[in-house]
Amino acid sequence: MKRRIYFLLPDIHHARRIVNELLLARIDVNHIALIAKEGVELEDLPPASLLQRSDFIPALERSALLGGATGLLAGLIAVLIPGTGAVFAGWAVLAGSTVAGAGIGALAGTLIAVDVPNSRLKPFMQSIEQGHVLMLVDVPYDRLEEIKKLIKTHHPEVEIEGVEPTVPPFP
Repeated sequence: MKRRIYFLLPDIHHARRIVNELLLARIDVNHIALIAKEGVELEDLPPASLLQRSDFIPALERSALLGGATGLLAGLIAVLIPGTGAVFAGWAVLAGSTVAGAGIGALAGTLIAVDVPNSRLKPFMQSIEQGHVLMLVDVPYDRLEEIKKLIKTHHPEVEIEGVEPTVPPFP
């Protein structure tokens, strides 16, 4: 199980030093991501992916659940209409409409969510617009304190802004 650490850095130069320190501490580069102001060149530093920058995953979960519930309700209505239940084999209608509703809901929700900024990043957006760099690092739970201490030892000005379970984990 991994935990995601969020912290702001003053600039790209600080980010580069911390990335190098994390790599030396054997944190895989695929578990490090940076978000900077539009137009700031990250050079060879790892940028945040679309999944990390948008509300894609929460929207997928919500819309699939809502679509599935809607499909189930539609299936129940279809089964309860006199004469159609026996013709359509009620359980198949319920299952099919639930799965179809979840699929359609997930598709619609994720198409919209791709353009919605990640709500978890909202507190950091003003600082990012002022030129700070947000770093997200996924670390194994048993190394969490070690990595936080490493960051604070080399960069005492850095404030760890949040720690949460990774959902989904970095690929």
